[in-house]
Amino acid sequence: MRPTPHPHPHPQYPTAETPRDLVGIGIGPFNLSLAALAHPLTELDTVFYEQRPGFDWHPGLLIDGATLQVPFLADLVTLAHPTSPWSFLNYLKARDRLFPFYFAERFHIQRAEYDAYCRWVADNLPGLRFAHQVDTVRWNPEHELFEVDFTQLDTDGRAQALGRTHTRNIVLGVGTAPHIPEPLKPLVDAPDAPVIHAADYLKHRDRFLTADHITVIGAGQSGAEVFLDLLRNRPTGKEKIHWLARTEAFAPMEYSKLGLEHFTPDYTRYFHALTEPVRDRLLAAQWQLHKGIDADTIAAIHDELYRRTLHGGWPDAVLTPAVTVRTAGRIATTKIELHLEHVQQGTRSRLTTNAVVLATGYRERPIAPLLAGLDPYLRRDNAERPDIDDQFRLVLDPTVTGRVYVQNAELHTHGVGTPDLGLAAWRSATILNSLTGKDPYPLPGRTAFTTFGLDHTPRVPAARREPRTLTPLVPLIPLVDGR
Repeated sequence: MRPTPHPHPHPQYPTAETPRDLVGIGIGPFNLSLAALAHPLTELDTVFYEQRPGFDWHPGLLIDGATLQVPFLADLVTLAHPTSPWSFLNYLKARDRLFPFYFAERFHIQRAEYDAYCRWVADNLPGLRFAHQVDTVRWNPEHELFEVDFTQLDTDGRAQALGRTHTRNIVLGVGTAPHIPEPLKPLVDAPDAPVIHAADYLKHRDRFLTADHITVIGAGQSGAEVFLDLLRNRPTGKEKIHWLARTEAFAPMEYSKLGLEHFTPDYTRYFHALTEPVRDRLLAAQWQLHKGIDADTIAAIHDELYRRTLHGGWPDAVLTPAVTVRTAGRIATTKIELHLEHVQQGTRSRLTTNAVVLATGYRERPIAPLLAGLDPYLRRDNAERPDIDDQFRLVLDPTVTGRVYVQNAELHTHGVGTPDLGLAAWRSATILNSLTGKDPYPLPGRTAFTTFGLDHTPRVPAARREPRTLTPLVPLIPLVDGR
């Protein structure tokens, strides 16, 4: 079906008279958290758009038994609003599962259960618009509003209709995308090539289990979970599996009590106040805070490997760190040849394999294409990255009176806690306090025993820095924003 034109192509938009207070772009866990905490704030008129047909959180990595690396208290709302109806505990209550959970005595829940919880919130929370792809964002200086153009999609993902919404503020939660190393991009893009990112692992799992030889690349949590799942499901003595890592060790993630305080609001505020060169240097050195492997997963891998030695011999599994893939190519139609280099030895070799799983992590989705219309107003750092203030707002030209907030796009300004689920509710509360000019969610002045830096004064962003009074608004007409 050919998309219908925007309902109001004329420069004078009738809907500019009744704008939204906030439009969210993307519905992952972070914007879902914001939507859940915004729900009881009746003075806010909000809507959240997502191009996918429904909530979908890393479906390819919901491996049976894989758990979150944060406690269940790191749900969408609890650490900012423990009595919220959108908490994980209330989800269990709604499903008559409180007592089973109580007796299970689990502090870390399975990923599949977290996904099911988020789906429950997404299915019941109003104001979420799935199958809506946001195309462009512009600033209208005449009306002092953002214009958000979107495409409504049908069940097959094809354009069905076009629409436009006006809003005073925007929050970007477009998430991350799988990272494919340059040498392997041609193989991933090639049709029927047995090379996938771990994000698609479960979709291809059955086919990969039957591969004669398989290689996993990447030593983070995803790589460890994929390797363990493959190892458990391949015959003893005939595992034929390689696990390669660029890091210099299959290293455990930092999980000491004081180490975890790097994922507190205290550290986030401290990190944000540092200079740009110091922040960049710290990020490079802190990989083990969030890119290592959970100690329980490492133990499970070692236990499985050890079990396979009980009757003599060693499992046919090779685990090699400090290895980079220089180039890669296909041999005939069924094999992949990887050209490897060992970083420490300075040696090179070749590995022939039948399938490759790339557990090479994720990168922030670039927001520049979406915000191309705002580019003249954006303030950037020395590396041309967007400046982001302590309330998670893009720093814009003062002529732009609206605000653009970001979620999980501020690693360079806010540090390792940026993608951490444990800070989702706190960041959402910070954004809502800033947005309303009030404190609907009072934030703690101190959250860590560690004092980061010599300034001992707790610093909480002041919500009343730019006070505004938000009045109830007349809803937009249905033809404009799909309501």
